[in-house]
Amino acid sequence: MKKEKFHIEYVFDKISKRSLWNHLTTPPGLSSWFADDVKVKGETCIFSWDKTQEEAKVIYMKLYVCVRYQWAGEEEGAYFEFRIHTIELTGGVALEITDFAEPSEKMDAISLWDSQVDELKRTLGV
Repeated sequence: MKKEKFHIEYVFDKISKRSLWNHLTTPPGLSSWFADDVKVKGETCIFSWDKTQEEAKVIYMKLYVCVRYQWAGEEEGAYFEFRIHTIELTGGVALEITDFAEPSEKMDAISLWDSQVDELKRTLGV
């Protein structure tokens, strides 16, 4: 079954784009909330959880705005992306996550992102 794209947005009050960016793109930042350990080899990130490892390649990056990763072996056109923007009305910072999941797994994927972003907020002190 073909995966479907979905978007989720999370609002962060009182956080700098630079700090959020570092948590989305650097091994120490990603290790604090997304995976147990992260290593980078060129454009490839190796994410480790317990005894499981997954590789993802950075396929697009615009500094302080957007980073897009694609899991190794993932179907063509599927990726996960972090996009940062400022909310004009409040001045807060928003993180938009784009990901792909099979229709029957979409709610589980959103729930997983919710819990991961809760951990991200905790590590950022929000």
